[in-house]
Amino acid sequence: MLQSMTGFAGGKGEAEGYSWAWELRSVNSKGLDLRFRVPDWIEGLEPQLRALSSKAVARGSMTLSLRVQRAEDVANLSLNTPTLDAVLSALAEVEKRAMDQGHTLSPSKATDVLAVRGVLDSSSGDGDSAALAKALVKAYPALLDSFVEMRKAEGAALEIVLLDQIAEIETLTGQAAEIAEGRKGEVAANLRANLARVLENADGADQDRVAQELAMLAVKSDVTEEIDRLKAHVDAARDLIKQGSPIGRKLDFLMQEFNREANTLCSKAQNVELTRVGLDLKAVIDQMREQVQNVE
Repeated sequence: MLQSMTGFAGGKGEAEGYSWAWELRSVNSKGLDLRFRVPDWIEGLEPQLRALSSKAVARGSMTLSLRVQRAEDVANLSLNTPTLDAVLSALAEVEKRAMDQGHTLSPSKATDVLAVRGVLDSSSGDGDSAALAKALVKAYPALLDSFVEMRKAEGAALEIVLLDQIAEIETLTGQAAEIAEGRKGEVAANLRANLARVLENADGADQDRVAQELAMLAVKSDVTEEIDRLKAHVDAARDLIKQGSPIGRKLDFLMQEFNREANTLCSKAQNVELTRVGLDLKAVIDQMREQVQNVE
């Protein structure tokens, strides 16, 4: 089954006197890019979460955001005034420097300030961070499973689109083959006319050079190889999709090969109908290539 590189999952939990909320999301990427925003006072947490993520996901730019606070009533929260003053002073300095350089920053929210470590005494991490880390690592696979399931659902929809596009490429390739077969008489007549012109001006010419020119005329009018390779690429694309993810890079390379054959077909066409089919092929291939960019 294919997996999309786009996914999202969120969840909440509590253990060891703490509550937490986390979000996991990903977008397209050439490789696997893990970006984790987790409290740095929970020792050893990030490496363990990264290891679990790397086993579940092969490609994508993946971001984990984790917010942790003590599991107690909001009324019991207390501000660390000196830390708050320092944060506000730093924010004012940042905004001033940005304005001096002609930049406009988005207004800071109270929640942004409260999220800074040390502003709220209840999130200072004085408890057992090792026990909390163990609880978070235990809870993380459920979040990861939900995330992967969404990527699979996106991938299933993507697979239907890709298979439809492959079928369209196959149909257009068949049309190109029929047109090429039907114009063999015309091509032969043109080749004979070109041959006559070459022979008329071949007095004193190098015979090897004349043979090369004739061979080039024949090659320029023959699209058999391009059609055969397009058919082979259609079969290869279907086989790859049957394998399931991770195949995104292989599919991306195959799309380059599709595009190369369609370009050559257009350049050799010398026929209005065949050129039309070649352009239709290029359009479908380009659409498919856009979809392939989201395949893991």
